[in-house]
Amino acid sequence: MNPDLANAGGPASEFLVRMENLLPAAFPPDERARLLRAEAVRARELASAGILLRLWRVAGRRANVGIWRATTAAELHDALESLPLFPYLDIQVVPLSGHPNDPALAAGPLPPGA
Repeated sequence: MNPDLANAGGPASEFLVRMENLLPAAFPPDERARLLRAEAVRARELASAGILLRLWRVAGRRANVGIWRATTAAELHDALESLPLFPYLDIQVVPLSGHPNDPALAAGPLPPGA
């Protein structure tokens, strides 16, 4: 396990998760369709549970980038492992922490010339 990920966790920890779908081109089309439908259902469940917060498609790739929330690395792993496509995904996780210059956390507008 990534040492940074092992130390992540606690209330409302967020993670940047990048996934690449490595499902083989020769995979049976009916099974591919079933897995993709099941993946969509599971993503909605994880979103409803407050675990999957945002998800973006990576243009030109069978990949996505998302913001996920979990209290521990183990909880995040369990959520990722629950995805029907999990055996076919290359997943990279980056634990996130707040930054003092985050515009969303700023006390107000910057003074002119700052």
